[in-house]
Amino acid sequence: MKTLNIDIESYSRTDLAKSGVYRYAEAPDFDILLFAYSVDAGPVHVVDLAQGETIPDVVRQALTDDGVIKWAFNAQFERTCLSRYLNTPIHPTSWRCSMVWSAYLGLPLSLEGAAIVTGADKKKLQEGKDLIRYFCKPCKPTQVNGGRERNFPHHDPEKWVAFKRYNQRDVETEQAIQDKISRYPVPEQEWGHYVLDQIINDRGILLDPVFVEAAIACDTATREALMNRLRTLTKLENPNSVMQMKDWLAEQGVETGALDKAAVHELLKSAQGDVAEVLTIRQKLAKSSVKKYTAMKQVAGKDDRARGLIQFYGANRSGRYAGRLIQVQNLPQNHVPDLKEARDLVRASNLEALDMLYPSVPDLLSELIRTAFIPKEHHQFIVADFSAIEARVIAWLAGEAWRNEVFATHGKIYEASASQMFNVPLEEIDKGSPLRQKGKISELALGYGGSVGALRAMGALDMGVEEEELKPLVQAWRQANPKIVQFWWAVDQAAQKAVKQRTTTSTHGISFTYQSGLLLVGLPSGRHLSYVKPTIVLNDFGREGLCFEGIGATKKWERIDTYGPKLVENIVQAVSRDLLAHAMQRIEQEGYAIVMHVHDEVVVEAKQHVTVSDICALMTDQPDWSSGLNLKAEGYACMFYQKD
Repeated sequence: MKTLNIDIESYSRTDLAKSGVYRYAEAPDFDILLFAYSVDAGPVHVVDLAQGETIPDVVRQALTDDGVIKWAFNAQFERTCLSRYLNTPIHPTSWRCSMVWSAYLGLPLSLEGAAIVTGADKKKLQEGKDLIRYFCKPCKPTQVNGGRERNFPHHDPEKWVAFKRYNQRDVETEQAIQDKISRYPVPEQEWGHYVLDQIINDRGILLDPVFVEAAIACDTATREALMNRLRTLTKLENPNSVMQMKDWLAEQGVETGALDKAAVHELLKSAQGDVAEVLTIRQKLAKSSVKKYTAMKQVAGKDDRARGLIQFYGANRSGRYAGRLIQVQNLPQNHVPDLKEARDLVRASNLEALDMLYPSVPDLLSELIRTAFIPKEHHQFIVADFSAIEARVIAWLAGEAWRNEVFATHGKIYEASASQMFNVPLEEIDKGSPLRQKGKISELALGYGGSVGALRAMGALDMGVEEEELKPLVQAWRQANPKIVQFWWAVDQAAQKAVKQRTTTSTHGISFTYQSGLLLVGLPSGRHLSYVKPTIVLNDFGREGLCFEGIGATKKWERIDTYGPKLVENIVQAVSRDLLAHAMQRIEQEGYAIVMHVHDEVVVEAKQHVTVSDICALMTDQPDWSSGLNLKAEGYACMFYQKD
């Protein structure tokens, strides 16, 4: 036996979507109902575990045999559930994920979606979701069903037969997808990164359960008090109702078409008296980030560690990692100066002191979310991240010499950018200088073809830049960075030529190959980005542009227009991701334990003798393919997760 394709159907009272597979499989009533498998792409067999059948010994042994490659669509689910079922940890070394393969090729991250796009979905059963709902989740007790809370095979034998067919069909569909995409294998190096990702997810990160519970209690009490105050001020039955609140505001002489975050912020600029207080309270109640504490409680396992927070290849345009469950990729920043003291007050549930010392308890709880993550006993967190990684990568790829010189020396890119844009000596631009502010906003907004709209979206007007300054800022930045501008349009031309002529082109060390309905963009690491069914169309500007199929802004499979600067953004973020993946491999190879990573930052749970420089040195131990790139990492040690 060389390969094993697997699909399971399971039951658990725990909500998989909210708690993740690790907590799901920990539930006391967790059970595997059906086990479908195929050996070496042969016929699919279904083992009816729910009705007493057993997995053949040879197959059972293969599950933990690193000499046999195991395939599944979203293999983390199968591997984690089987680890619990067999009551033995199953290491991810010999597991491969068809969902990752689909993502690598720019395909949907669902079995059904990937099957449809590849043409592998010939006869997939459509009733699958209903069958899963019937057999895999608790049911509502009723008089009709005898008050039962779960459906077993004997409650509907016909449905059970259909469920077994569905289980078999999932393996057949997965095999059909693999057959369709077999010409485009995932590089072995990427499978190495996937295995490390699974190790990090299996390890998880410790949560402080006392702090999490106290934060939820503080939030509940604070919200209740704020709602009572709103009722007192407005006399409304439901102050949460947008319609009722709009009517109340209209009675106070304040007309508004919306009450979202931006609208409330704008209204507060001129509000007075009760209206100002009501809007301020509404602003506090809208703080949705505190819901992350509830998510933490739902995800934490019996050992208080949260697992499954990172999805490998979650962003399938660039291959970057994505956050799941607690969504660690969008945690609020902390700016409270007395972070430990504030955290201790919350942990002690001292709501009276919190109300007295801080203007907004919901705001404070939001800023303290990061601090819920803690290292295990006798350990510390070392947090290290790449400094200005995307700015360094784009300068390196484009060959923008003055920028590379900045990164090779002092690294002050905002000041240097302003100096270059406005022809002012670098030493005359300090941290409080308006020119530095303009350099900063330009750097953040304009690197990927952004113009006036990008500056506005990045908050340029709120930062004191005048409307009439926006267009000149765009022009000044582009004139200061001619190599980057050239890079955008060289990529645009190379990609279009590859698609038009069904050939391979290259520019700036990046290759573009059209092959059987895919545009493959070759990165310095050897990895490829993939654009499905690329075509050349007339864009909104009446010029020829590239169009492809993918998951768009609507979260659905659709045609997406792109062009040089956007392709450059994908390329730069992909290269940055490859550097992070390499850095994580180096850190783990040296015996350090990564428990989480967020964007370009890694969080290491390390013994007290490990230093920040130990980890930063490994972060900047560059791969051979990045010669000439000026990489820098900075970090700090802490006893709870925080933004330094």
